[in-house]
Amino acid sequence: MDPKYPRVELNDGHFMPVLGFGTYAPPEVPRNRVVEVTKLAIEAGFRHFDSAYIYNNEEQVGLAIRSKIADGSVKREDIFYTSKLWCTFHRPELVQSALESSLKKLQLDYVDFYLIHFPVALKPGEDLMPKDENGKVIFDTVDLCATWEAMEKCKEAGLAKSIGVSNFNRRQLEMILNKPGLKYKPVCNQVECHPYLNQSKLLDFCKSKDIVLVAHSALGTQRHEIWVDQNSPVLLEDPVLCALAKKHKRSPALIALRYQLQRGVVVLAKSYNEQRIRENMQVFDFELTPEDVKAIDGLNRNLQHAKLKTLLQSHYSPYSNVYKQLSFPHSY
Repeated sequence: MDPKYPRVELNDGHFMPVLGFGTYAPPEVPRNRVVEVTKLAIEAGFRHFDSAYIYNNEEQVGLAIRSKIADGSVKREDIFYTSKLWCTFHRPELVQSALESSLKKLQLDYVDFYLIHFPVALKPGEDLMPKDENGKVIFDTVDLCATWEAMEKCKEAGLAKSIGVSNFNRRQLEMILNKPGLKYKPVCNQVECHPYLNQSKLLDFCKSKDIVLVAHSALGTQRHEIWVDQNSPVLLEDPVLCALAKKHKRSPALIALRYQLQRGVVVLAKSYNEQRIRENMQVFDFELTPEDVKAIDGLNRNLQHAKLKTLLQSHYSPYSNVYKQLSFPHSY
């Protein structure tokens, strides 16, 4: 991988670029736009690309990556590609075939990072969000540790260089870490993380276990109604971020991204605007002062934007023991 792009070493010896490009786009965005934007991101300097089975864009992201490899812009080893195991494939016998399905769409031989998207299993089948006649999500009963063993086999088969988790809290991480016969511990935990939800306790725990925290929804700007409560405040309009942006002559988005990097968090930037894509690469061109970081720390309000997590966990609320196991991370 090109050494000029800042990277962090993972606990399995592989390296991850500390700034990633989030490829998710709402359904109304044309799929060919995904190809264009991913190419633009590579041209701008991004080398870390985050996608998932559920995003329904891996064919387009793969096409863009292969196109830039073919024209000599990058080599495969320069690219760090992340995919995610969707909830309907948690049964151990389904895990590898789900990854192989993603690889077929990508037309790549391996992914650099494969993670469990949510610590919740849903009923297997073609419907990715299965519901009963009352509109309630249909869950499945699968031991997370059994799913993790299947993830380990994907790594051993060379289909994924590294494996990890997403949207796990401390209890769920400890279930994996304390599993008898554990071969590989998660290298990363990708969670919603931004100044309004800074995940400080979870970050400290992950650091203590040599697990990298990866921040998704870091800018709070993907405000599609499926994912985000429309009544939640707009992060990039926050007065503190705006004041720091003016001080450093940068955008509020760059201040939010830089904040994460200085905390030791790998951060995903999501934009389909060419100017902002290029601008986000400027995150390495300045530093926040300790006072700046402290001021941003003060913005934390444990505000979780993502509605899907609330939807999933709400159906467990009558069952406290199960809910505790499957609750999503706020700050810990």
